[in-house]
Amino acid sequence: MLELSEKQIQQFRQDGFLIVDKIIEPEAALEIRDRFEGLFSGQYETGIRPDEVNLPEGDPPYTKQICNAWKSDLAVARQVMSESMGRACAQLGGWTGSRLMVDNLLWKPVNGRSIGFHQDSMYSLWIDKPELVSCWLALDHTTAQGGTLVYVRGSHKWGEAKPIMKFHGPEDDLKEVREWADTNGFELELVPIEVPPGGGAFHDGWLWHGSRVNQADVPRRSVAMHYFQDDIEYNPEKMTVGNGPIYGRYKKFGSNEVDESYFPIVYREDGYRSPGLDEYLEKGVV
Repeated sequence: MLELSEKQIQQFRQDGFLIVDKIIEPEAALEIRDRFEGLFSGQYETGIRPDEVNLPEGDPPYTKQICNAWKSDLAVARQVMSESMGRACAQLGGWTGSRLMVDNLLWKPVNGRSIGFHQDSMYSLWIDKPELVSCWLALDHTTAQGGTLVYVRGSHKWGEAKPIMKFHGPEDDLKEVREWADTNGFELELVPIEVPPGGGAFHDGWLWHGSRVNQADVPRRSVAMHYFQDDIEYNPEKMTVGNGPIYGRYKKFGSNEVDESYFPIVYREDGYRSPGLDEYLEKGVV
């Protein structure tokens, strides 16, 4: 169980992020990394396709992405839906419990283009409490030159902006955050995340972040896990915003209830976890 100190929690709330050199064992990180080749070529252990498979082509290449690989692969599922991860995000968010919103497998090849700097919570306005806590887990050794994740320190306090114009491979990855900072009198302090496999960072959903061109001679693979608090509901007035058109497919008729089968509660202070979750993680049984 990952244990966070009060000092770490306060640092997260001040900076908007917390870097941790060891979140999981390196061997566990490599187990997930070993699944990438199969997953990105359409081999799904459970037989279920992820919610999104984004494989844009170009020269130079783009970052490849899979969303909600937990539905397709149990090694991914056991990490992103672990009680330990849910508890850590709940502590950082000041919540009584946490749900998994979505996981992202990210594969940035050599010379891979940037990901535009953005705020995660701008894409989750389709729920009534869009304040997320995310964990970015490195599966390769990361370097500043190798297209690692980059945070803008303190930018979680800059308010709600707008979704960026181009997420994958923009010509100017800092365009929107630079304009927002200039308009509001803020200064950009970029912090690249340099950690070994199994290390990573937690960040606030309103923190500006992105990744730059991979100038190293090796690829950069990672898992991003995004959590919201356990007691959320759909926000029907924002269903067309951000990722609402994708994940709104799970909304029930005549109800704003968020179904735990698609957004499972992974941790709650009273010990509750979504029914059937642990059986799925153990046996792949839905």
